[in-house]
Parts: sequence; structure tokens; C-alpha cells
Amino acid sequence: MQELSMSSKLKYIFSIPVIISALGYFVDIYDLLLFGIVRIPSLKALGLNPDVDGTFILNCQMIGLLIGGVFWGIFGDKKGRLSVLFGSILVYSLANIACGFLPYFPKEHLVYQYAGLRFIAGIGLAGELGAGITLVSESLPKSLRAIGTSVVAGFGLMGAVVAQLTVELAGSWNISYIIGGVLGIMLLFLRISVSESGIYKNIEHKTTVSKGNFLSFLPIKIVLYVILSVLLLAFQHGIALVFLLF
Repeated sequence: MQELSMSSKLKYIFSIPVIISALGYFVDIYDLLLFGIVRIPSLKALGLNPDVDGTFILNCQMIGLLIGGVFWGIFGDKKGRLSVLFGSILVYSLANIACGFLPYFPKEHLVYQYAGLRFIAGIGLAGELGAGITLVSESLPKSLRAIGTSVVAGFGLMGAVVAQLTVELAGSWNISYIIGGVLGIMLLFLRISVSESGIYKNIEHKTTVSKGNFLSFLPIKIVLYVILSVLLLAFQHGIALVFLLF
């Protein structure tokens, strides 16, 4: 196999898929860590408990990330990587913009509204890195895939620094949420120029290739064991709850 020249390598490494994926992960990390940065000031401003309510809201975001990771992985295999990149960023951008308007929401059940928005944001945030890394890996030559994904990950982590700086410079937690959402919407328009990876195009219409089959990664015995364990725990907690109530 002929070795690529330095100019060809740079052209691949700084190609549109790599740049767009790196910017996407940058915004993803910004929005992912933003709640941790503004948790105390936002909850105090909304009249909520930073410890109890903050833990509940964070747990909801983490559950959203868990569900979103599985959902976007299956969706990306069935509908393509670009579908995930467009869908995920739209979901978490709109959720973050809505978080910026929380002070104007009805005061009743505000903690559940905040938690619901962070849950939705978590679902959206879960799809960004996986789809971006997959698109980059499938778009670059085999010899440059490690470098390309490193560029995405390295640049994306700068989003954590920018999130902290934005909160300090904006001086308001809800403005920081809106900025994060607007950044995502702007990136959404930039992604119009990105094309689907050649590897996915080759298998997109092949019926012999199983796409999005999550259970194919797990032996059926393990799946049944997990389901039975969850049902058993739910049954035990249900009995305990009955005794506590009566």
C-alpha cells in the first residue's frame, strides 16, 4: 500500500468530517458539564435545594445519557451516522435553550421540569461522540484513524474550559445555557456540508447485514439474567413498600 504524503495526511486529518465532529464534541462537553458548573447558583435562584434536588436532576441527566447511548447507537446503524449527528445536537441544543428560560417557568413542580429538561439533554448528549468518532473512523484511511479520533477527543475536551469561562464572563447561569444551545444550533447548520461515510453507504441497503441489533452483542443467557434480576429487585422493593405503607 502506497504511503500518503504529508500534505495528503493533513488534508485528511483536517477534513470536514473531522472538523465538524471535533466541534460537535466541543459543544457536547460544554453542555454536558454545564449543569455541574451552574448547579448551585441555578438551583438557589430557582428556590430549590442544591443538594437533594441537584442530585435528583443530575441522576436524571445520567439516566438520559444511558438511554441515549443505546438509542443513538441503534439509530445510527439503521439510519446513518449523519442522522444521529443532526438529531442528537438538535435535541440537546433545544433542551439547553429551554433550561435558560427556567426562571420564567411555572414555580409548581419546577424541580421536575428542570430534571425533565436535563433528562432530554442527556439523551441528546449521548449520541454526539459515538456518531462523530464512527463517522471520522469510516471517513479516514486506516493509517490515520487513530490520529483523527484523537483530534476530535482532544479538541472536544476544551469545551469544559470554555464552559467555565462562559459562566464567569456571562455572569448568569441561564445565559450560559442559552449560549450552549445557540452554539449547537449554529453547528447544526455547518453539518449540512458533511456527507455520509462511504463504508455506511456500501452496507446501507444490504439486507444480509444486521444493523442496529443491540442484543447481538449479548448472549441470550446474560439478557435473561439481567431481566430476571431487575424484575426480582422490583418485586422485593414493591413488597417492602407495601409493608411500609400498611
